[in-house]
Amino acid sequence: MEKAGKLYEEEEYFVPELLICSDAMYNGLEVMKPYLKPNATEHKCPVVIGVVEGDTHDIGKNLVRIMMETAGFDVYDLGRDVAVEDFVGKVKEIGGGIVCMSTLMTTTMSNMQRIIEGLQAAGIRDKVKVMIGGGPLSQSYADKIGADAYTSNAAEAAKKAQELAQQLA
Repeated sequence: MEKAGKLYEEEEYFVPELLICSDAMYNGLEVMKPYLKPNATEHKCPVVIGVVEGDTHDIGKNLVRIMMETAGFDVYDLGRDVAVEDFVGKVKEIGGGIVCMSTLMTTTMSNMQRIIEGLQAAGIRDKVKVMIGGGPLSQSYADKIGADAYTSNAAEAAKKAQELAQQLA
C-alpha cells in the first residue's frame, strides 16, 4: 500500500489501482491477521474518521482508513454522511486523538467547520488534532476553519497523522 500510495502521488496510479491494491491488502490481512504483531508505534493514538454530513462519497475516506490502519492507528470509521454530533460524541467516548474528515462536495465543506466548532463547544478541541481532505479542499481552507492539517491523498494523510500523534503525546 505504501508503494501504491507513492505511485498515486506520482500520478502513475489512480483511484482504481488503489482500490485493487486495497482489496488485495485486505484479503492478505485476513489470512495474516493471526500472525501479525501490532505496529510498534511510539504513541497509540486513536483516529476518528468519516465523511461529513450531506456527502456519501467515501472512496477517499476508505483509502485513508486503510493507510491509517496499516500505519498502526486504531481507527474508528464513522462511515459517510456523518452528523456533527456523531463526530463529537465519538471523540468524547474515546477521549481524544485525531479526527479525519472528508468531503467531495463544496456544498458540505461548511460541515467541517461545524464539527470543529462542536469540538470547541464540548471543551475537547484541545484533545484532538483535526485533519481534512477531499477534492474541493486546500490548506488555506484548513487554516480558515481551524483544522490542524490538510492532505491531498491517503499516503500523505497517514504520514501527517503520525506527526500529529507525536504532538498529542
